[in-house]
Amino acid sequence: MANTTLKDLLKEYEQKKLKAELDFENKKISIYSKVPKLKELDDTINSYALKEMKSMLIGNSSNQNLDFFKQQINSLKKEKEKLLQDNNIDLNSFKPIYECPICNDTGYIFKGNKSFLCNCIKQKMFDIEFNKSNIFNIEKENFSTFNLNFYSDEENFEKYKEKISPRNNIIRIKEIANNFIKNFNNSDEKNLLFTGNTGLGKTFLSNCIAAEILKQGKTVLYQTAPNMLDAIIDYKFGKNNMSYDIYDNILNVDLLIIDDLGTECMNSMKFTELFNIINSRLLNQNNHITKTIISTNLTLKDLHDNYDGRIFSRFIGNYNICKFFGDDIRFIKKRN
Repeated sequence: MANTTLKDLLKEYEQKKLKAELDFENKKISIYSKVPKLKELDDTINSYALKEMKSMLIGNSSNQNLDFFKQQINSLKKEKEKLLQDNNIDLNSFKPIYECPICNDTGYIFKGNKSFLCNCIKQKMFDIEFNKSNIFNIEKENFSTFNLNFYSDEENFEKYKEKISPRNNIIRIKEIANNFIKNFNNSDEKNLLFTGNTGLGKTFLSNCIAAEILKQGKTVLYQTAPNMLDAIIDYKFGKNNMSYDIYDNILNVDLLIIDDLGTECMNSMKFTELFNIINSRLLNQNNHITKTIISTNLTLKDLHDNYDGRIFSRFIGNYNICKFFGDDIRFIKKRN
């Protein structure tokens, strides 16, 4: 399935690239019609560039000839820049506008003799094959729609078992989340563990963070704990052809979001796989920094009692633990 998805996406990328370049050519023709001198300059620059290339290919070019060509090209480019400024034309008007400026809508990045899938196409594959089947709604759930008014400013220890109000608490958690985003590329920045009852905004905030990490050109994979562990076990027993892709990506994706930890049916094999995932991602293998957000309805005591001591020690030592409390936001929305 992954190969079919990639082929379909590459066809889509090819059409997208052709459209960007066709739009560019049409825009360039329009600009030339308004400022004919620009076409003359471009034609002359291309002519000198071609002469320089031919001279290098046939091997009879002297340094003096090459310097002459470069000087002429640089002089013409400066003249072109001035002409663009005089006519209030942005220099970027003479470049195709690709959706992804990193791969220029090819889907690949080339380094030396090797090619790698660009993060933009990787993310599209994640969204199609994995994220779409889960709760991953960054279009509606992002910081622009984050509403502090869903959290009470009442300090009520008897009700919330905490000495600060739910609103001050979520402000503190939001600050931790912002630091996580800002310092994502810092290996010393801790991962995030969100604990608390349902309906308090744990998944919402995870999606807010995901939206910002995607803006950085990173990849994000969202999985519920039951689906993730079942897919890995299926892979181990050869039951799911797609699980190899998800297993590899779970270990290497820039940001992994594991939601609903504690709702899975655990056994010794799943304990082992969960530990391997958490531990491997902490190692930042091959100098690739990976971060994880885990969301659970369990308390810290529940996590200690229900999970392997090695897993719990990773939570305590390598995660910023954020406890959500307050009133169920779903009921508040219904009342309003």
